Amino acid sequence: MSSPIEIMAVIWAAVMVVYVALLIFRSLVGMKEEDTLYLSAGEERLAAEQRQIMKRITKVDSYTHAVGYAALAATVILAGMWIYSVAKTLT
Repeated sequence: MSSPIEIMAVIWAAVMVVYVALLIFRSLVGMKEEDTLYLSAGEERLAAEQRQIMKRITKVDSYTHAVGYAALAATVILAGMWIYSVAKTLT
């Protein structure tokens, strides 16, 4: 049977894998993003493409923030559990 710390470590690892995957996906989508666009009237297609990219980045950012906070919470909980178990064995 697994200990609570091992179970929490597996949960933490899963959340971190999702978080890193979201960060990588965001950077891949963001590679096509331009900081400044100078377009003529005939290049409206490029402006629409950049708006679509920004829309995807905004959506991914909301998920990234949520999973990042979950990873932080899991890290704090895991560290607290570890500190408690060490303190319990020392006394």
